[in-house]
Amino acid sequence: MKHFSVLQVAVLCCSLISSQLWAQKPALPDTAINPVFKGMAWRNIGPTRGGRSLGSAGSPGRKLEYYFGAVGGGLWKTTDGGLTWAPVTDGQLKSSSVGAVAVAESNPDIVYIGTGETQLRGNIMQGDGVYKSTDAGKKWTNIGLTNTQAIARVRVHPTNPNIVYVAALGHPYGPNEERGVFRTTDGGTTWKKVLYKGDQAGAVDIIIDRKNPNVLYASIWQVYRKPWKMWGGGGASGLFKSTDGGDTWTELTRRPGMPKGTVGKIGVTVSPVDPNRVWAIVEAEDGGVYRSDDAGMTWKHVNNERKLRQRAFYYSRIYADPLDKNGVYCLNVDFFKSTDGGVKFDKSIKVPHGDNHDLWIDPADSTRMIASNDGGAAVSVNGGKSWTDENFPTAQLYHITVTNDFPYHVAGAQQDNSTVAMASEGWGNKLARGNSLKKGEWTYEVGGGESGYIAQDPKNPDIFYAGSQGALLTRYNRATGQVRDVQVYPRFFSGEPASALPERWQWTYPIVFSPKDPNRLYVCSQHVWVSTNEGQSWEKISPDLTLADTATLGKTGGVITMDMNGPEIYATVFALAPSYHDVNTIWAGSDDGLIHITRDHGKTWQKITPPDMPKHTRVSLIEASRHKPGTAYVAAKRYQMDDRAPYIWKTDDYGKTWTKIITGLRADDYAHAIREDITKPGLLYAGMEHGVYVSFNDGANWQPLQLKLPDTQIADIQVTEKDIVIGTHGRSVYVLDDVSPVREFTPELASKPVHLFKPYYAVRRVQPAVFQYYLGKQADSVKIEILDAAGTVIQSFTGNKPTYPKVDEDDDSEPGKPVVKLPTTAAGLNRYEWDLRYPGSTYFKGLIMWGARPTSGPLALPGQYQVRLTAGGQSSTQPFEIRLDPRLTNVTNADVQEQFKLAMKLRDQTSKANDAVVRIRAVKEKLAKQPDSPASKKLKEQLSVIEENLYQIRNQSGQDPLNFPIKLNNRLAALWRSVESGDAKPTDASYNVYNELSADLDRQMAELDALLKTKTVKSIGL
Repeated sequence: MKHFSVLQVAVLCCSLISSQLWAQKPALPDTAINPVFKGMAWRNIGPTRGGRSLGSAGSPGRKLEYYFGAVGGGLWKTTDGGLTWAPVTDGQLKSSSVGAVAVAESNPDIVYIGTGETQLRGNIMQGDGVYKSTDAGKKWTNIGLTNTQAIARVRVHPTNPNIVYVAALGHPYGPNEERGVFRTTDGGTTWKKVLYKGDQAGAVDIIIDRKNPNVLYASIWQVYRKPWKMWGGGGASGLFKSTDGGDTWTELTRRPGMPKGTVGKIGVTVSPVDPNRVWAIVEAEDGGVYRSDDAGMTWKHVNNERKLRQRAFYYSRIYADPLDKNGVYCLNVDFFKSTDGGVKFDKSIKVPHGDNHDLWIDPADSTRMIASNDGGAAVSVNGGKSWTDENFPTAQLYHITVTNDFPYHVAGAQQDNSTVAMASEGWGNKLARGNSLKKGEWTYEVGGGESGYIAQDPKNPDIFYAGSQGALLTRYNRATGQVRDVQVYPRFFSGEPASALPERWQWTYPIVFSPKDPNRLYVCSQHVWVSTNEGQSWEKISPDLTLADTATLGKTGGVITMDMNGPEIYATVFALAPSYHDVNTIWAGSDDGLIHITRDHGKTWQKITPPDMPKHTRVSLIEASRHKPGTAYVAAKRYQMDDRAPYIWKTDDYGKTWTKIITGLRADDYAHAIREDITKPGLLYAGMEHGVYVSFNDGANWQPLQLKLPDTQIADIQVTEKDIVIGTHGRSVYVLDDVSPVREFTPELASKPVHLFKPYYAVRRVQPAVFQYYLGKQADSVKIEILDAAGTVIQSFTGNKPTYPKVDEDDDSEPGKPVVKLPTTAAGLNRYEWDLRYPGSTYFKGLIMWGARPTSGPLALPGQYQVRLTAGGQSSTQPFEIRLDPRLTNVTNADVQEQFKLAMKLRDQTSKANDAVVRIRAVKEKLAKQPDSPASKKLKEQLSVIEENLYQIRNQSGQDPLNFPIKLNNRLAALWRSVESGDAKPTDASYNVYNELSADLDRQMAELDALLKTKTVKSIGL
């Protein structure tokens, strides 16, 4: 943490007919996705930068193979030493949070992971036990301990991969029995709890003595969390040792030399070189690093530096060097090494990201390691001198917004990083649809910090307001780069309880503009504040809208170490929703379970909390309806009260009555966000802890909209005119493009043999035309025709296969070869993208050109078009529009009409040249079959001269134009490319060169026509 800075057809149809039937059914599995939607897919757009990781591991025998667990994004693996990473658990885990990883040394195909987080910061995620793979991460099976929720460590016996120990912290938010150290001796078929100190204390560390694997050291930590508090230390906390493989344990906490007073969290390690040497990093008043040289019988306090033990609840991990008896590493905000047995940690190891949580070192090579931190994981092969990049899309976003730009940008605040904004698709005149943004592509910060809301000024798209911890509120101008702090009450706080704060600002507090008055900007503490002058001044327009229970406003951290920064600041207004219909109506929800409304802009407020909303329910998000004035939807959560049930309500009468709308949701999948479709009333989207749901009937029932999206927390949702955008807390940002199948869905649609969905508008060079069509069964053929405004067919594509091999547009093995993409005939939802181009010029086999792709025709003009789908003997037509890029403020339709006209001429001239080459080659081929004569020989020579003037016949490979001069057809095609290089009126020089090249072509064509009229040609029938 930085400091300041959517089923088989019958099933669905039946299920949608009766909500009562739905009430009897559990949430539908993603494998039952309706065929109407199964062709849709979520597209990850980045950012490609990592989020928090608590566990990583490698293999001694596979030098390039490593794993790391993303606490909100599953398990990731590399097989090239960390240069590239890929997720390996998607679709197989029921929890996105992987907190511990272990690879069996004796068989690296066997990998175990423990799920859930044990570094108990404010936004931790829970798991569902232990998973195992026996094929190096390809397939995963849950092997138990499903109710542990939070696993700190998984340790595998060095020579027997079936003996595994798990350090389970247990429920972070309540007492439970699945705590302590668990052991399996049969690879996870059965488990035995071997160390247990009560239902309020769990294991947070365990280490195996490599010299004698029957010797184990483990630590127990008594700790709990509530929304307003984390409290750890004392009670059953302590350090323990077993010498019989975990059958029995001896406590070491009070051995000579150990701290005299209360202890909290403890990390422990044993030297592989000398098993008598054991280190512990102990949270205590006189805590720090303790070392034993007699296997834990006595101890010496060797280091008490705060840098090693600050924020003990979030760190407290220590590791022995596998080859150096005096080498030991300690992880905290920073990464330190000692070479004198732990007395001085004077070597600082620089890693790509701070907040360090795990370290794996090759037992045979201490220079080879992988480390986990709040930015993911990185690999080093030189003892930490350098590390691989953490460039994978596991970013943990809080809230997101979509901008008013074109294409729209998605902006969000990333945990332990900065805010980030990125284009949703094409940027720099390049189509990016279907491709993730790569590292180094265009992103920017918008002020604020890691945890806040972001709001774009409706009046000026360059102005962003963004928040973060400590009440930070910035106004950022992306045009100038200027950032200004415009806090409501700039009294900075840290280390203070909520009770000491005049204004209680949560870790992530609302920042929203009024949809009815773009001058009104709102933010919330326990009060609602408004500014009408861009944050220069603020007016309080509410009383305290929370319970403000003094029992929830006290100190937090623990018996030993306090930790008060923002996540535990409680009794705040956590959700705010100004009305889309009335400028004076505002909905407000608190994190302690209250909902209020004002209809006179704050003069009076009415409490409208749903009667069945329990106390201490965090109102995560309120969605005020765009379609009905008195309607609002509420997503709320109680997981921090050890209640993982989903809570979603709606009202249609300004909160006088409420209806809980959770039918069809997974029983343990709690809600973070709910959004209403901006075009279709009653179409709702819910962002849950484990994925996305959709409701077609105003919440009466829900079904998954996962579409192969990995299990991950959906922290926020935004709906645009054509897309759905989700900000995840562990897998960055996804876009579901072109959601017309969702918006047009009816129970009857899936029974249609053919349906063509209405396309969204296309934009030249940025958004292709996307045509989505549904086939009730596989067709023999599918034809897609594009018609202009006059009804003339300008393009036609016919496919007769359910699938086609992937086409590589960048394949330069035959540069002039046409790229052909055909519509598919598969049953279900299909999509076809038209690149907005007319047919290209004539192609002949072996055509090689540089600086041009003449088989791709001119771009269609802005205007009205139609698409006609023909399949299964039926035709369907839909209108669509092509638009000019709205960012081109000084380009007119007349300009692009001139461009189109010249481009079409150049296409036709290029075709004329290419057609001539084809004709010449046909004549020469006929001549070659005739008896040779002086006349035919001379004719062939004359034809060859023209052919070689038109095309460089010596081009045999893609690089040959560097060796042999390009000829007329290539010059024409290159000019065509130049003319179409951007939307603008062609340059004067373009017309000049066109005239020159056209004159040259006319001369060549006149000579060819004359030759083709000779007796020699006529004699061979040409």
